[in-house]
Amino acid sequence: MAPRMNTKEAQKPRDKHFTTILLAAQEEFATHGLKGARMQAIADRAGLPKANVHYYFKNKVSLYLAVLDNIIATWDDFFNDVSVADDPAIALDTFIRAKVRLSFENPTASRLFANEILQGAPYLSDYMREVLRPWVNNRAKVVHEWMNAGKMIATDPILLIFMIWATTQHYADFQAQVLGILGRKEYDDDLISQVSDFTSQTILRGCGLEPPNTNATGN
Repeated sequence: MAPRMNTKEAQKPRDKHFTTILLAAQEEFATHGLKGARMQAIADRAGLPKANVHYYFKNKVSLYLAVLDNIIATWDDFFNDVSVADDPAIALDTFIRAKVRLSFENPTASRLFANEILQGAPYLSDYMREVLRPWVNNRAKVVHEWMNAGKMIATDPILLIFMIWATTQHYADFQAQVLGILGRKEYDDDLISQVSDFTSQTILRGCGLEPPNTNATGN
């Protein structure tokens, strides 16, 4: 199971209103930060009465934590059930491509998470130590088992995960820079495909793996 925070809010059934509130809160927190965000503004973005927001979340901090929890769980879900029996090239390629697409399609999530980390992770420090670190170590063990089985060359599994996070989230966190240098106004499917192919091929070949998708330019 993807890493999740141990909060009552995170454990509640995820119905339509719950998801709507999370997405609205994500936009509000990304725009105004935790201090500047208002529960009424989040309710307005969600198109729901403020009472509905408070039904799920007792206060702004609990909602903020639920938003961060949802972001991390969504990112890591694509690498969650991978085992030593899987083909590492397919597993890593799937993870990389999913992360690239999320960065293009939901850049606000990455920026909100990055802002929390840049501030020293005041609301995520316990979570990273108690939940995310064990999850990363567990996933790193799978990568290490692939190496022991001769499926890929020896490398540092944790640094590999860091590299995948960093290279994929760059396109969300530095969207203005990327578009400015490329001379584009917005991202499109062709660019998503190009970035996915390049990122997957570069990382996988660095691990001694042949990418499953060999149709991109440069093969």
